[in-house]
Amino acid sequence: MTVHQAPDMVRSGAFDPRQLISTLPRAAGKLDPREQARHPVMFVVFVGAVVTTLLSIWHPSVFAWTVVAWLWFTVLFAGLAEAVAEGRGRAQADSLRAVKSDTQARRLDDDGETTRVSGADLHVGDIIVVEAGEVIAGDGDVIEGIATVDESAITGESAPVVRESGGDRSAVTGGTVVLSDRIVVRITTEPGHTFVDRMIALVEGAARQKTPNEIALDILLSSLTIVFLLAVVAVGPLQQFAGQAADPVKLIALLVCLIPTTIGALVSSIGIAGMDRLVQRNVLAMSGRAVEAAGDVDTLLMDKTGTITFGNRRATALIAARGVPDAELAEVSYRCSLADETPEGRSIVDLVHSAYTVDDGPVGTVVPFTAQTRMSGVDADDVSWRKGAADSVRAWIGELPVDVDDAVDAIGRRGGTPLVVAERTSGPIPSARVLGVVELSDVVKPGMAERFVQLRAMGIRTVMVTGDNPLTAAAIAARAGVDDFVAEATPEDKLALIRREQASGRLVAMTGDGTNDAPALAQADVGLAMNTGTSAAKEAGNMVDLDSDPTKLIEVVGIGKQLLITRGALTTFSLANDLAKYFAILPALFSTVFPQLGALNIMHLHSAQSAIVSAVVFNALTIVALIPLSLRGVPYRAMSVSRLLRRNLLVFGVGGVVTPFVGIWLIDLVVRLLPGMG
Repeated sequence: MTVHQAPDMVRSGAFDPRQLISTLPRAAGKLDPREQARHPVMFVVFVGAVVTTLLSIWHPSVFAWTVVAWLWFTVLFAGLAEAVAEGRGRAQADSLRAVKSDTQARRLDDDGETTRVSGADLHVGDIIVVEAGEVIAGDGDVIEGIATVDESAITGESAPVVRESGGDRSAVTGGTVVLSDRIVVRITTEPGHTFVDRMIALVEGAARQKTPNEIALDILLSSLTIVFLLAVVAVGPLQQFAGQAADPVKLIALLVCLIPTTIGALVSSIGIAGMDRLVQRNVLAMSGRAVEAAGDVDTLLMDKTGTITFGNRRATALIAARGVPDAELAEVSYRCSLADETPEGRSIVDLVHSAYTVDDGPVGTVVPFTAQTRMSGVDADDVSWRKGAADSVRAWIGELPVDVDDAVDAIGRRGGTPLVVAERTSGPIPSARVLGVVELSDVVKPGMAERFVQLRAMGIRTVMVTGDNPLTAAAIAARAGVDDFVAEATPEDKLALIRREQASGRLVAMTGDGTNDAPALAQADVGLAMNTGTSAAKEAGNMVDLDSDPTKLIEVVGIGKQLLITRGALTTFSLANDLAKYFAILPALFSTVFPQLGALNIMHLHSAQSAIVSAVVFNALTIVALIPLSLRGVPYRAMSVSRLLRRNLLVFGVGGVVTPFVGIWLIDLVVRLLPGMG
């Protein structure tokens, strides 16, 4: 498999009206009866269109052929909604296919020699060697070495990532390119089942099955269709009893307008678009069930390091010892950190730069940090400076002043890490003194507290999971604003917590990247695995974040809720539409026999024929008008369930009742001008 520098996966968040035109041929292909049979409501419309076509051939009229045309348009527009959603997935799949083609791999034999084989001939357990400039021929885990890897063809991110053996960043994806060094990879997937293959199948919709909510909605819509079918069948004898000949074309038009065709036409595209919105954010959902479960999550488990906090402790304060100027502590801390390439050392440099003017010139001989000394610093002539753990500095210099000891204890109680800074001279009169303390803190990411407030408003309980001691965990949890925390957590603790929550009837979501997270990811209702993580974690989760951003779980929950809200809102709008169309068609059918029903003709439609045609036309155009909304989704804002229900009932319930009255009346003003509508 060779890799090409493919463009980013198609970002189809904005609806392009040109998509409607470009996907018309694919929509026409959905007129196949086998395709229509997958959607019970639209299958009834399809059968009605076939029957009215035959009736119009037998007894042609302008009215009959107008109804026939718009019934076929209704079926076509329903297929168009699904075709547009699928087309966006195919566009993403095409960009992924550009990543794949056959490549050669160097398979490591038992005797230590390498043999060149096709990537298609690799199997689970094979070991391959990949060096700088070569393409990784299949999905696997790094078992030896460390290298930078270009994953831009998969994730769209240009920055290379590090993959190494023995950690949680060992998984590599077939089709990515090694940029430096050499790694040995054990293949973990068979040809045709790689991560890219699964992505292509999922974004195309080929692997998508109906979710439980979709199945339940199909049952509801089918039941309503049967009820209205029986009701319309009863109208014919009722007309004959009243002395009026029943017109099958009018009855079929009545049935099509009364059954929930709008949501029946859009329900599939809503589900496809929900998964598409995840792909736009570089999240691969293994099933539609996982997306819906995200919308119903009650408890959110989030790791502290890298999710709630930045992951690396940062210098947040300089606390000078009694009698030591702040500027002197800052200068010495800066000197001790200038050659320190650790994240903590760089953060000290940044902190000093932000408040003081310091010299960037040579500072002496650098003394690097070691695990034995637990200190680093600088030696210059007869003066040495060190920064490090309190007990290490104490052993280097002697007892610490009382005020410094107090500062060290206070920082520990706040959940931070104290680094003591000291100076020792070796001149004629040796001396030693402590200059102060640098406070390193687990910095909570900006905006996290606000996001947790939003989650709380959504009714979601947040739990921080960390291996820190309870004191540090409590301090971070208080700053972040989470509802609860679990300190000194083991994999067994995570699994037990998820099971307890689920036993209480709650849906649980969590993130993870390591092999030790796999049991909890598999147990959670929504398990978001990091793409940088191990193969075991990615196999256990039901979603994979290609960007490996643990905070994205919050976005996933929002997308899941948006999917459920969109489906509920359009169902409400569709059923409310039927109520208004009832007032348009029934008075038109019976007004000549029962003039009293003319009082229900509140829109003052021109005639029975124009009323029926106007309702059928409105029914078809409504589907087209709602395709963009079904693809983009109803905007979601964090609020309580009761407020959300009231808002949707007002906008889509009341709006769904009012819109048809206005729309059908306007269409009637045009339709009445056609011949045969008198």
